[in-house]
Amino acid sequence: MTPSGGRMAVEFRVLGEVEAVVDGGSVDLGHARQRCVLAALLVDANRAVPPDRILDRVWGEDPPECARGVLRTYVSRLRRSLRDAAGDVAIERRPDGYVLTVEPEAVDVHRFGSLLARARAAEDDDRAVELFDRALGLWRGEPFGVADTPWLNGVRDGLLAQRQAAVLDRHDAALRAGQHGRLLPDLLTLARAHPLDERIAALLMLAQYRCGRQADALATYQGIRRTLAETLGADPGPVLQRAHRRVLSADPALEPASRPRGPASSRRPVPRQLPAAPARFTGRGAALTELGTAPDAAFVCAIGGAGGIGKTWLALRWAHDNASRFPDGQLYVNLRGFDPVDEPVPPATAVRGFLEALGVEAPAMPPDLDGRVALFRSLIADRRMLLVLDNARDAAQVVPLLPGAAPCAVLITSRRHLLGLVSAYGARPLTLDVLTEREARQLLADRVGVERVVTEPDAAAVLLRWCAGLPLALSIVAARAASHPQLPLAALAGELDEAATRLDALDGGEVTVSLRAVLSTSCRALTPGAARLFGLLGLCPGPDFTVPAAASLAALPAGRIGALLRELTDGHLVQMPAAGRYRMHDLVRLFAAERAADRATALRRILDHYTHTAVGADRLLAPHRDLIALGEPAAGVVPERFADHGAALAWFAAEHAGLQAAQRCAAEAGLDDQAGHLAWGLTTFLDRSGYWQDRLAVHAIALAASRRLADTWAQGHAHREMALCHVWLGRHDEARTHLRHALELFQAIGCVRGQADTQRGLARVHAQQGRHREALPHDRHALRLYQVAGHRPGEAVALNAIGWHHAHLGDPHQAVAYCTRSLALHRELGDRHGMANAWDSLGYAHHQLGRHAEARGYYRQAADMFAELGDRYRQGAAHAGLGDTLQAAGETGAARRAWQAALAIFQELRHPRAADLRTRLYRYGPRPVAPAA
Repeated sequence: MTPSGGRMAVEFRVLGEVEAVVDGGSVDLGHARQRCVLAALLVDANRAVPPDRILDRVWGEDPPECARGVLRTYVSRLRRSLRDAAGDVAIERRPDGYVLTVEPEAVDVHRFGSLLARARAAEDDDRAVELFDRALGLWRGEPFGVADTPWLNGVRDGLLAQRQAAVLDRHDAALRAGQHGRLLPDLLTLARAHPLDERIAALLMLAQYRCGRQADALATYQGIRRTLAETLGADPGPVLQRAHRRVLSADPALEPASRPRGPASSRRPVPRQLPAAPARFTGRGAALTELGTAPDAAFVCAIGGAGGIGKTWLALRWAHDNASRFPDGQLYVNLRGFDPVDEPVPPATAVRGFLEALGVEAPAMPPDLDGRVALFRSLIADRRMLLVLDNARDAAQVVPLLPGAAPCAVLITSRRHLLGLVSAYGARPLTLDVLTEREARQLLADRVGVERVVTEPDAAAVLLRWCAGLPLALSIVAARAASHPQLPLAALAGELDEAATRLDALDGGEVTVSLRAVLSTSCRALTPGAARLFGLLGLCPGPDFTVPAAASLAALPAGRIGALLRELTDGHLVQMPAAGRYRMHDLVRLFAAERAADRATALRRILDHYTHTAVGADRLLAPHRDLIALGEPAAGVVPERFADHGAALAWFAAEHAGLQAAQRCAAEAGLDDQAGHLAWGLTTFLDRSGYWQDRLAVHAIALAASRRLADTWAQGHAHREMALCHVWLGRHDEARTHLRHALELFQAIGCVRGQADTQRGLARVHAQQGRHREALPHDRHALRLYQVAGHRPGEAVALNAIGWHHAHLGDPHQAVAYCTRSLALHRELGDRHGMANAWDSLGYAHHQLGRHAEARGYYRQAADMFAELGDRYRQGAAHAGLGDTLQAAGETGAARRAWQAALAIFQELRHPRAADLRTRLYRYGPRPVAPAA
């Protein structure tokens, strides 16, 4: 690359050893593994690569436990090396992964692909040869050097295949340009290296014939014929046999001839095969824009997505809007890869249709696929055309229809990803997701009329919610509404609102306008294992799921599940919105659930998975909570295990919505034990995250379940938990009611520990209202009960609470004494959360005593520990107390920073304390940056 504008010229090389060169000088990229990290980013330059994907690329399927930390180190070193050497190249850490930002032309593998595309689109063969030579000249050896991981080996194999195809395409162009004399030595060398390659043999025979060596050409044919027979027991293919016949007969067509270039001859047919453009096309602005960035000449775009997502609509809309860019015509074929009635169209049949459109009459039609493909590519070799290959089953159905070196654009739609086209032919993938809320509303209004949508806004909202942006579903609903203008939208909304009739409401009476029929065709393409898993996944509670959860659901090993999920994502029946997480469209999930086999057993397995995993993870968050008896999980269930507190906290953060859905599902299925156990497992996380409304809902379900089980202890526990939620939400009367019920239940069964916990709850109600004098006797009573029960963690908590009350009652010396005892007991027990609470209380007590340095130290320890444990509310409270102490010590700037940290947390939690923090920040300085909640 040449420097421009005074910037250093940077070039990255992976077509050989991994190298970076700046202004001709080599950059130190470190050892081999570190260079592999760079290669993993370069292959996807300017696109985010999740850390898990990099680990897989660099270490394979079994990375060491420390791999994540090592990866961060490697990225940091690479970032520093590149920053020092080439300032305009950066490796950024974004939410979805690492991104190496660089001009694509500065990376040899991307420049290679660009040059190949230009060579194949060139309108002059000499120019094409020049571009092929420039592309091939970038190669310095085996891609990535000696690096050896499964991913690198796969990419290397793909690149080597692309290089071989480029070499042969280059020789094709050279022969057309009359360069057979110069080409002959290279072809002889290639033929010796690839004795079974029939394309090379055909090129060599043509070059030999044109050089006046007809006998050598015939000998070449006989040589490969013998080799094929001896090695494979096969005869040469039709293309090579035809070349042999032409050499034998000295066919004039073998002589070099100048090919007409530029605009097509007016004597040749100009096909216009596009179906009608979709009426009232709505949305897809971003996808149309992406297609619009394609070059005027050759490009291949594979439009993927689920059935009914609107792939054909998009392709036809763009094709009609851009038809003028392709003056030599437009070809269209419905390949029926997922047709509900007909079988997929064989490539030979599709090519025959193209040849007929191009004016080839029946007598001149080659009988075999290879002959038809060769003729098709010859006829369009100099024509600028658009090909729309709709509803492809797989890459094998599409490859024969690709135009070779012609300056044509190809749009392919499929319910599969067609990764083979992307890797081997440079196709641009464009995956469609559901419509945005605005686009979906516009589509509905366009089809049924704005007035009906405005007149029945609630019904329209129900239709939009259950169609969830799926264009086919919206179109079916809109068609039913449009065909019955007197039918209120509320009637349709009622059908969609009921799960039992939802899919029936999305049946337009024909296979092409029935969501069930469309999804059924996708399922028919699945292997039996993937079809079984698809049905079971419809039972998954929550918005998404992971491989371990799916493995327990299906009672299969995780490795097998991974392969089946790849098949389902390839068919767009399942999406992977983030690394390791999968989801299904709500309507697809409902359809899948209809097909699920052995529903009750599978449901029990997935609920067992979540229950046992949640309770185990909770044990890492709160190791001093009492244990509950779960029993053994169902056969085939493998609960997840976590290495430490951080891993358990991250799992809860990702899974808590699914866990709540699982609890609701358990209650609806009458699995009341699991409903209660899931509430237990969720409690610590929901409390520390400040999700008190969610915690309240979880324990309301647990209370109902415990009543059905007639479990007195569980009822008392649920009442107490609901009371604590009401305390945090400022609903003190509701809290007292639940605590009275809890106390009565625990007294009835003589549960001393439960009575102590309830007394603590009563104390908190008073304390939250600022009535510490009334709170103190309840906590003293709780302390005595904990001591009677021999429950030392509860004793430590009660001691801290008593100290807290003393601090608020003007006796900070007593507060320090109690809280110090609490801290010592928590430290002895190893309870970090209890220690943080004690530090927070000691911070307040020392603040009352005017010991600002000691208070500051305790508050900082508390804030740091709460942050480490993921307790958001108490972390915010510690920052607020620290700010008060700093202000009292005259450190206004530091106080503001502490209050702003607290404000950010309270606003995130939507907690009323945010208003008090804003008031303090107004009082002691300029308006805070953080917005009002």
